[in-house]
Amino acid sequence: MDRNLKNILVVSFGFLLLFTAFGGLQSLQSSLNADEGLGVASLSVIYGALIISSMFIPPILIKKIGCKWTIVASMCCYVTYSLGNFYPSWYSLIPTSVILGFGGAPLWAAKCTYLTLSGNRYAEKAGKVGKDIVNQYFGLFFLIFQSSGVWGNLISSLIFGQTPNAGYNVSVSNYTHCGANDCPNVDISSGNVTSSTNPTRSLIYTLLGIYTGSGVLAVALISVFLDNIDLKNEHQKDEIKEESFWKKILETLLQLRDKRQCLLIPLTMYSGFEQGFLAGDYTKSYVTCTLGIHFVGYVMICFAATNAICSLLFGKLSQYTGRVPLFYLAAVTNAATIIALLLWKPHPNQLPVFFVFPALWGMSDAIWQTQTNALYGVLFDDHKEAAFANYRLWESLGFVIAYGYSTFICVSVKLYILLSVLVVSMVLYECVEYLEYKKAPRVTSEKNDNDSQYKQTHM
Repeated sequence: MDRNLKNILVVSFGFLLLFTAFGGLQSLQSSLNADEGLGVASLSVIYGALIISSMFIPPILIKKIGCKWTIVASMCCYVTYSLGNFYPSWYSLIPTSVILGFGGAPLWAAKCTYLTLSGNRYAEKAGKVGKDIVNQYFGLFFLIFQSSGVWGNLISSLIFGQTPNAGYNVSVSNYTHCGANDCPNVDISSGNVTSSTNPTRSLIYTLLGIYTGSGVLAVALISVFLDNIDLKNEHQKDEIKEESFWKKILETLLQLRDKRQCLLIPLTMYSGFEQGFLAGDYTKSYVTCTLGIHFVGYVMICFAATNAICSLLFGKLSQYTGRVPLFYLAAVTNAATIIALLLWKPHPNQLPVFFVFPALWGMSDAIWQTQTNALYGVLFDDHKEAAFANYRLWESLGFVIAYGYSTFICVSVKLYILLSVLVVSMVLYECVEYLEYKKAPRVTSEKNDNDSQYKQTHM
């Protein structure tokens, strides 16, 4: 096997193992550690630490110990979070959340650097175009990595499904405090959900043992089988990185001078809001409250599978429709889903409905992810690094806020907030498209696509 391909497969399967564990844990936090909102608080801390980490740590760590050992060290940070869940408390889970958050940014930065350098070096030897090889490597990576959302959630559902008398009790008629009516001062575990929905400690330990083992296996796989890239040969590039390290922060802030960037802040934050709601609130207040925690994994599998399929579908469809119709499709779908969640009274007899909502959410999220990233790339072509730094910053802030207020307000209020942010986001996004439309006639024919796209969509 080609050595470069072997390395890419090692990185891909290492991330698959690691995020099989973390993805499964993330989906369960609001249900597994519901006392005093500890689970969602830990997720909020993770994304808060990730914001700080992304600004300072990656370039320093990669330069000091290289890509391979940065990946190894960062993966160890994720393993500590799995360990912290064995005896969850404010003194164990919050510190390990901080550790994971600080390890998250270097992990992804080192992975991107490793794949990019590997692709360019192979292309140089083979006489091929560098960006084509890099795109192939990233495509292979995400093909393998994206399945982690399925495996992690499948494991949790299979393990928790072994709870004695597991299942929901359709004879229980009082589910009035589930769904949009779930509030912090209401104990959903009494009266609404039977005790059979609560997994035993032994099953929880079994699940956490599997997740921890998966993370340790990922660390071992990278440590033993991944070749290190000698960055000493990239001396000049390292000097450039070092010179631009502090400038990166300044450039990220200066990017806000662009009116379009400011107008896109609500849309970018909405991406964090909507993902946070599904993982933190829908799983707890609708699924766990009504069906039991062992159904969370199956529901999130539905979301992950729909998201992956639609990401591929809409990525290709955008070539024919343009981005504007897709943004409106996502907005209308999300708005309709939010309104339906406000009105719906969840009951175990309506089992298929519990999967319809995450499927629709996955379709919308696929558009938000693919098209917002593409939008940033098109609008800020000359300042991509600063623009995407802003993207990561505002999306992470959306996660922090969504998880931060999760334990203080009712689900119905969260849905109204989500709907309000969505409306504001689309109004300001429309302003961005209008600015591009106004600018188009004064630019060369390269910009004519935006002009015709705007006219076709708004006629």
